[in-house]
Amino acid sequence: MTNSSSLTALLDAAIEQAEKSWAEGGIPIGSILADADGTIVARGHNERVQSGDPTAHAEVVCVRNAGRRRDWHTLTLVSTLSPCPMCSGTAVLFKIPRVIVGENRTFQGAERWMADNGIDITVLNDERCIALMQRMQREKPDLWAEDIGE
Repeated sequence: MTNSSSLTALLDAAIEQAEKSWAEGGIPIGSILADADGTIVARGHNERVQSGDPTAHAEVVCVRNAGRRRDWHTLTLVSTLSPCPMCSGTAVLFKIPRVIVGENRTFQGAERWMADNGIDITVLNDERCIALMQRMQREKPDLWAEDIGE
C-alpha cells in the first residue's frame, strides 16, 4: 500500500470528498480510511457548515462512517489537509498507525504530536490540495478563520 500509485489513488478519493464538501457549500477537506491492501473502508468530508456540528471535521466524519471496528491498528487515514488537534486525537485514540497528509502549507495541525504517539506521517504537499484550501482562504476568509478557531 505504500507505492506511489496506491497513495495517489487514495489521495484522489480524499480530494473527491473535499470537492463534494465544497460543492455543498462546506469546507473543502476530505478524508478516507484504507486497509492494508489499499481498499477504502470509509470516506468522509467536512460537514461542519452543512450540519452545524462543529466536530464534523472530515477525519472525524470518516471515522464515524467506518463504524465499530477492531482493526483500527491496521488502517491508514488519508486527509487532504493536516489534521487539527481534534482529528489527530481521534487517530491517536484509535491507534491508527499511518496518516497521509495531502498538504500542510496552508495549515499545519498536530503532526508532531501524532508522530510522538507512534503514528507514521507522510506529507505529500499535493498542489490540488493546496489549491483547494487557497481558494477557500481567498473566497471565504471568514469561514476559514472559523474553521481553524480564529
